[in-house]
Amino acid sequence: MYGLWRPRVLGAWKVPATGPAIYAVNHSHNIDGPMVLGVSPRPMHFLIKKEAFVGPLGPFLTGIGQLKVDRSTADRTAITQALEVLSEGGVLGIFPEGTRGEGDFASLRAGLAYFAVRSGAPVVPVAVLGSSERRGRLVKGLPPLRSRVDVVFGEPFEAGDGSGRRTRKVLDEATERIQKQLTAHLENARRLTSR
Repeated sequence: MYGLWRPRVLGAWKVPATGPAIYAVNHSHNIDGPMVLGVSPRPMHFLIKKEAFVGPLGPFLTGIGQLKVDRSTADRTAITQALEVLSEGGVLGIFPEGTRGEGDFASLRAGLAYFAVRSGAPVVPVAVLGSSERRGRLVKGLPPLRSRVDVVFGEPFEAGDGSGRRTRKVLDEATERIQKQLTAHLENARRLTSR
């Protein structure tokens, strides 16, 4: 990432140094995941749509520890693998909106709340800004080479209510709590970076 663009990383010291953690990353461009993976202060495993695991990219993604998920169903294999990452004290990366969009955390899917409540791992908000501002001249689908992309890590927070229950009501409340925290982090990140 540092060879192709000029990432500016803010707040990396906020990421817990040890123990499980879940990165909740906004998603407005294809390079958001690789950018976070490349600048993360800890090794991590992203949940990535199965459609990305095609051709030589499939074995590469699997080889570097990324997790394939079928978004059309409750993918038990992906869920089990993600929970294993967290139970072993690793970092799991999730795009809580489920797909690329405006990157504003406007509509969250329940997966992030489930993993946070089930594992008890803190959620670390991550905002990637600048990846979709302009198109590159050489490769239209990528930001211009050597352009600045900001990655802002936020304060970790607990998503659950501390009860340990995993009812629909608890997950809905956790999703609401997460959305408020992520939206506030994104606003703060935009202020910090002037984007």
